[in-house]
Amino acid sequence: MGQALLRLCREEPAGCQVVAAVARAEAACAVEGVPYFTAAELSAVPPFDVAIDFSLPQGFDAVLALCQARGAALVSGTTGLSVAQKARLEAAAAQIPLVWASNFSLGVAILEELVARAAQGLPGWDCDIVEAHHTRKQDAPSGTALTLGAAAQAGGACPRYASIRAGDIVGEHLVQFTGIGERIELIHRASNRDIFARGALHVARRLNGRAPGRYRLIDLL
Repeated sequence: MGQALLRLCREEPAGCQVVAAVARAEAACAVEGVPYFTAAELSAVPPFDVAIDFSLPQGFDAVLALCQARGAALVSGTTGLSVAQKARLEAAAAQIPLVWASNFSLGVAILEELVARAAQGLPGWDCDIVEAHHTRKQDAPSGTALTLGAAAQAGGACPRYASIRAGDIVGEHLVQFTGIGERIELIHRASNRDIFARGALHVARRLNGRAPGRYRLIDLL
């Protein structure tokens, strides 16, 4: 994701300037004009408006603390956060504008809304969520599937989950509502990972300058 973000900022620079990148291990001082810092060097990062974080739970706290100290916005797609980390995220929203999402596809943001509406309008229907990803993905169900399931639950449904790990599938999510004699299928398919980086940049541009608070991706479309 970091490489995709840097590449897209070079290809589509409107409204976006990268001032620094952070790597887990030692890296070159600068790559294609972008200064690199290790995780231990966060305090030396130059001034910035928005941090985009696709790290690991081990690196999340430091990025969040840096944004709070700088009064900068945070866009985070780091999954696997602990209960304590989620609580810190909520507390930080009183100080800075932030967005956390399990998936930064703009299409998935719309899908989440459609799932909630379908669940609310179809009480008593079966709800099944089937997600497919590449063989290297370790968590199952995916974070996106769980987010869609939460939307279904908010509408009154009781979702069931199934996971497929095969080949190099980028990401597919099917939410199926089944009644007597009829069925509705809501599907999103990702054909490349750039959609997630592009969505994060879209959100970062629109989050900059907003009042403190926790925003949803759908709020910034």
